[in-house]
Amino acid sequence: MGARKKITVVGAGNVGATAAHWLAAKELGDVVLVDIVEGVPQGKSLDLAETAPIEGFDVRLTGTNGYEETANSDVVIITAGLARKPGMSRDDLLKTNADIVGKVVDEIVKRSPETILIIVSNPLDAMCQVALRRSGFPKHRVIGMAGVLDSA
Repeated sequence: MGARKKITVVGAGNVGATAAHWLAAKELGDVVLVDIVEGVPQGKSLDLAETAPIEGFDVRLTGTNGYEETANSDVVIITAGLARKPGMSRDDLLKTNADIVGKVVDEIVKRSPETILIIVSNPLDAMCQVALRRSGFPKHRVIGMAGVLDSA
């Protein structure tokens, strides 16, 4: 049996933590949860690990504020970015989230140059373009995941 896959989730908010939970519960690979807020990814990883005996899964869960633990990830899911506040348009998010996603992609590419990127950050269409350009990856390795596209 080969080595277990490694999946990194960047952003430990509601979307990222939920993704990490499902990845672990389905045993799709070991999960690394990254966030800039000190203690949040570590705490959420511990919470998820405590559900393992109840839900019956066995994966390694790591929470971190840095990118060292993400090295050699097979898949990286990027959920990081500002959430939209009431009255704020998705266009208002563009500049800030483009900066965030760009920096995340730079860190990931250094450590996992063969990974597949799944972008969830909004506005999704634009964030996929940011990730595609910053990573230099071929199109088939940068995927966007959403329900409704802003450009549709």
